Amino acid sequence: MLDVGKWPVFALLPPEELRLIRQACVFGSAANEALYVTVNDEVFALGTNCSGCLGLGDLQSTIEPRRIDVLCGKKIVSLSYGTGPHVVIATADGEVFAWGHNGYSQLGNGTTNHGLTPALVSTNLLSKRVTEVACGSHHTIALTTDGEVYAWGYNNSGQVGSGSTANQPTPRRVSSCLQNKVVVNIACGQLCSMAVLDNGEIYGWGYNCNGQLGLGNNGNQQTPCRIAALQGVNIVQVACGYAHTLALTDEGFVYAWGANSYGQLGTGNKSNQALPTLINTDKERMVEVAACHTSHTSAAKTQSGQVLMWGQCRGQAVASPHLTHFSSTDDVFACFATPAVTWHLLSVDGDDYLTVAQSLKKEFDSPEISDLKFLVDGKCIHVHKALLKIRCEHFRALLNETDEDAIEIHQFSYLVYRAFLEYLYTDTINLPPEDAIGLLDLATFYRETRLKRLCQETIKRGISEENAITLLSAAVKYEARDLEEFCFKFCVNHLTAVTQTQAFADMDHDLLKNFISKASRYGAFKN
Repeated sequence: MLDVGKWPVFALLPPEELRLIRQACVFGSAANEALYVTVNDEVFALGTNCSGCLGLGDLQSTIEPRRIDVLCGKKIVSLSYGTGPHVVIATADGEVFAWGHNGYSQLGNGTTNHGLTPALVSTNLLSKRVTEVACGSHHTIALTTDGEVYAWGYNNSGQVGSGSTANQPTPRRVSSCLQNKVVVNIACGQLCSMAVLDNGEIYGWGYNCNGQLGLGNNGNQQTPCRIAALQGVNIVQVACGYAHTLALTDEGFVYAWGANSYGQLGTGNKSNQALPTLINTDKERMVEVAACHTSHTSAAKTQSGQVLMWGQCRGQAVASPHLTHFSSTDDVFACFATPAVTWHLLSVDGDDYLTVAQSLKKEFDSPEISDLKFLVDGKCIHVHKALLKIRCEHFRALLNETDEDAIEIHQFSYLVYRAFLEYLYTDTINLPPEDAIGLLDLATFYRETRLKRLCQETIKRGISEENAITLLSAAVKYEARDLEEFCFKFCVNHLTAVTQTQAFADMDHDLLKNFISKASRYGAFKN
């Protein structure tokens, strides 16, 4: 399962759909467009659909996912997008498809008509297998298995690398200094392009007014230029922001150059750098750098799995790498970039890997490897002693005194006790409010403070005129003060309806007396 929960555009998808997602991309000027691929290799799109960028054949926005039939079964290996937006993908077969905004021929089909459905990019690519695509604001570059780079689209600053500033309507091989060289990684800023060679050299071309090509000057380049300042340094990955560039070396160092008004270079100041500058990452070895041409945010991941971020972070300028609690660079862009898009195609392996939490949930009440069972109301609940000892002080004490493999429970119902044990495996409860009362009793008895709080929240969410008095009685009985106050106020606010229920008629005398007294002080009986 791919965790896309941090991106609001996915918030309305039901859990059963989210579980099927294996690849995803969020894009657009407000991060309001998304594409995703399911485990069955079906491709869906949702969002505002600017310029037909969802590839659905029309310009209609959609809050619910719609399938892109022509892409189903294609096995996407690379995806990128522009600011129009236009979208470009490479498939496992090496084919390239493009759609969306085409005002500058960034779809590579020789026209400037927007593409409402994915179309094969064929000119000069039919005999090639493309493995990676990258988009700037309105231009596209593609990398082939032969290590060749092809480019097309907007070229006002030379970002297509053709030696001119004329827009390029169809794919054209970027040659010049790259002739007879093997490129292994590509990236695009808004108006520039970068390429890493198999020998560790790095080349840049296009817009350079902020020094984002790393050449030591601010002149635009219409053909690829090697970054001579990195002579002897072996680059393995490049990532481009709006107007800055990050490069990762084979030794785990990070260099940055270009625009720095938001601290996106991580140098500790906001001065632009026209030459690569080594970033201080506290001697931690980096394994990934991340940036996106739509934002001024930077991120990197260490060998030990820590994630750093810097640059524009939700409006703040963070000028030095800041350690986060995130587990991936994707989280940085979901939570702190503006707009909160994905910096690359999110992917998860299609294997059966489960997290620790998922594995524990799966094994709850499974007799296969359990070493303890509880007998409640004549039914068995299968659990694991070690987990119970870790999660609950009551069980730690109980199980240290006994080596029984079966324990009978008479004080609580099967439904309540099973919910309690399941909570120890999952940290959640799944009970209707009336049954949560019994679990609240258990939580009070076992002194499980967090569980008691969860029960109270469940009861609050399910309160009604019919059950309000029952829930109030339970809150008083189990000394749940916050819940008691909540139920009392609900009863007062719905006093007429509540006093006509059977639960009110059957109310304990002392509780009724206290309720009337308190309601009177509350002003419930004033005309």
